Amino acid sequence: MNTISKNVVNIDRRRVLTAVAGAAVIPFISRLASAQETMSLEALTSAPTSRDWSGQNPIRYPDPDVIALDERFNQYIIGNTTIQKLYSGSLWSEGPAWNGVGRYLVWSDIPNNLQRRWIEDDGRVAVFRHPSGNSNGNTFDFSGRQLSCEHGGRRVARYETDGTVTTIADQYNGNRLNSPNDVVVHPDGSIWFTDPPYGIRRSQYEGFYAESETKPAVYRVDGETSQITMVTDEVVGPNGLCFSPDYSLLYVADTGARPRGIKVWDVDGATLRNGREFSQINVPNAGADGIRCDTDGNIWAGVPFGVQIIAPDGDAIGVIRLPERCANICFGGAKRNRLFMVASQSLYSVYVGAAGAHIC
Repeated sequence: MNTISKNVVNIDRRRVLTAVAGAAVIPFISRLASAQETMSLEALTSAPTSRDWSGQNPIRYPDPDVIALDERFNQYIIGNTTIQKLYSGSLWSEGPAWNGVGRYLVWSDIPNNLQRRWIEDDGRVAVFRHPSGNSNGNTFDFSGRQLSCEHGGRRVARYETDGTVTTIADQYNGNRLNSPNDVVVHPDGSIWFTDPPYGIRRSQYEGFYAESETKPAVYRVDGETSQITMVTDEVVGPNGLCFSPDYSLLYVADTGARPRGIKVWDVDGATLRNGREFSQINVPNAGADGIRCDTDGNIWAGVPFGVQIIAPDGDAIGVIRLPERCANICFGGAKRNRLFMVASQSLYSVYVGAAGAHIC
């Protein structure tokens, strides 16, 4: 399996020369070979600290921080667009979700106990919901209602069209959940979410301290009966999750395992089977956080150095480097080909040659 754990990654000569020519970015070429250049792992995962993110000094196309590790990623690189910083000022950004009707992006600022909204028509950013229950992951269901994973409330909540709030899940077998982290919806009406203990840890930075009453696990809430079932507890720290384009697979990022990676299961109706490792993020102190799937079945994962793109066979094929630790991503925009990335204090976006497979 090819992963980013290789000491060097081959990249195209033209991309290397273009990147070297860009004065606004840090040098990241480790050495030049006679027929082919290589990029060191350290350079690949380093932050582009010298880049001007204000937009006052435009960067040369193609963006040198959208990098192909494999020729399969070239089709997803748009040569005349760049990464943009849309907002900065959060404490810890998480859970971006795109509302196609309202044409806005909502995301969580967990420690500040609020959600923000970026509006596409004029780029405005405003507080969307405060307090937010220290929400983390968000998505919209097939009726356009927002679902949020609340650390503070230790629940998955749904915001109804009349303004009321419905608790989708806050207990399992009579015990309180830990701190739901990320959530996705299925066409059968069910809601699937992860429940690690990160929001009830002693730091209380992302919620309120409490003793864990349940194992970290992945759950499913039936769309008709509202019954909650544990679909797997074969994860140490279940984090981001997403379905494959045809909903036959469920991917889950495990930030508690060592090495950290992504696992995958076959979806068999309301259950999972044949759990297995999909890909490892073998970079020191790195792991996949939020994950989303495109229509070709590639997994786009938020990782400490930005975004890592993984082909359906588990190979790392591309990287998007950011100056901040990227927590989560989603596809949005009119064509669902704009990748939104929430990273530490900021919100970034870049147009790509891929489209999101599902509602984010």
